Amino acid sequence: MSKYLMTIDAGTGSVRAVIFNLKGDEISCVSREWEHKEDPKYKGSMDFDIELNWNLTCQCINESISKANIKSNEIIAITTTSMREAIVLYDQNLKEIWACANVDSRAIDEVRVLKDYNPSLEKEIYDLTGQTFALGSIPRLLWIKKHLPEIYNKTYRISMLNDWIIFKLSNNIVSEASNSCTTGIFNIKTNDWDKDISKKCNLKNDIFPTTLKSSSLAGYVSLEASKITGLDKDIPIFIGGGDAQLGSIGIGLINSNEAGIFGGSFWQYEFNTATPLMDKSYRVRVNSHAIDNIWQYEAIAFFPGLIMRWFRDAFCQSEKEESLKTGEDTYSIISKKAVDVPVGSNGLICTFSNVMNFIDWRHASPTFTNFSFDSNKFNKYTFYKAIMENSCYVTKGHVELIKEVTGIFPSEITFASGASKSPMWCQILSDVLGIKIKVPKIKEATALGGAILTSVAIGEYSTIKEACENMIQFEKVYIPNNENHLIYKDIYSNWLNVYSDQLEIANKNLVNHMWLAPGL
Repeated sequence: MSKYLMTIDAGTGSVRAVIFNLKGDEISCVSREWEHKEDPKYKGSMDFDIELNWNLTCQCINESISKANIKSNEIIAITTTSMREAIVLYDQNLKEIWACANVDSRAIDEVRVLKDYNPSLEKEIYDLTGQTFALGSIPRLLWIKKHLPEIYNKTYRISMLNDWIIFKLSNNIVSEASNSCTTGIFNIKTNDWDKDISKKCNLKNDIFPTTLKSSSLAGYVSLEASKITGLDKDIPIFIGGGDAQLGSIGIGLINSNEAGIFGGSFWQYEFNTATPLMDKSYRVRVNSHAIDNIWQYEAIAFFPGLIMRWFRDAFCQSEKEESLKTGEDTYSIISKKAVDVPVGSNGLICTFSNVMNFIDWRHASPTFTNFSFDSNKFNKYTFYKAIMENSCYVTKGHVELIKEVTGIFPSEITFASGASKSPMWCQILSDVLGIKIKVPKIKEATALGGAILTSVAIGEYSTIKEACENMIQFEKVYIPNNENHLIYKDIYSNWLNVYSDQLEIANKNLVNHMWLAPGL
């Protein structure tokens, strides 16, 4: 009987179930796009629909088994991963009573109250957790306490989204460091929940699940879950982790001073460190890795993948129709024409995500600027390439930012996730950064990271290093074009100035910020 591993990956824009063999080859992947809608009563909210999204998850699991053309009893281990920051609350009967997605920003007033209550509190929490109030759970829980007291009073447990999937499969609620640390109630030096932080913020301190190490056994597929997912009962389920951390394992970032970029709905720049020293200016996030004794500096670019999806759906109907007829990916069709757009997109500049400043995180209003009405120079393909270039400028800002903290600008970076499927995007990234970009064969790096963890958990490989050596393959290496790099170097400097001015317009409330951290 053949043996396979499954990773269930609940991202910001979609959920997927991915099946691998023990060599790390992807056997099947089934995904479902999902949305996290704003509750019209609460500005900035981003609700997570438990019932609908669990049904979508079950569809992915069932169909991935069918697509792989295997028997469900050939799946010998399962793990989970998800977007960070998303939380689920449960009552004493372990029924889900509230959930939100990752960039929910409804708790504006609560952040202001916290800052007024103790102006130094956010920095004190950052020094313990590597987190600020921008994405953490503390303001959200205070919001629930104030606006939904019946929910708050009933709250018996809290979990992250990857832990919620384990719960749905096994009826067990557990936690792990790499995702739980994003709550801001988790001490990354002890790698456990910090109840003193809850007390300081006047929150419950008895709602935290037991923390286990990634790759620990979490439970087994229950009879109920078996019936609705198509999985065999009693398949072991192992602790996974946050999407960026498992993605790091999936591209081999398991040692100190290694760097990677994940180009999904959000773009994350991850830099490994053996010493979790905090940024004295509070600009950069610091997280626990899913690897023992490794932490990560992280800088996040908001929405590059979601922006590209918006552009595809809003302006590329003919390419979508061609894709339906030919089977070729829509983005690939667009790129064939966009590749002829000159470096710098004929001067077109767009502002979406800002370079990260964790303690004061603001994004300008989405803007395209510096174009003329010459349709030969400025058409949808020009705008398409400008979106790609914008995400690479933000990434350059992040690499430079973490260099300020660590003193290291890497000589090469591994690039994974959806955007790495585009040769055009990979080359632009290499040209903007001026360094070698390595692209793994498996684009579902986060899911592969889960498979690597479980392969060690079941004893197929003795160490993570051995598993990575046997399960990760690289597809291509992109070398920077020096002429393009010099052009981009000048454009990047100009982009920083344009962004600064666009941000000031938003700060004056003349336009809306693309995203603004709660309380700013």
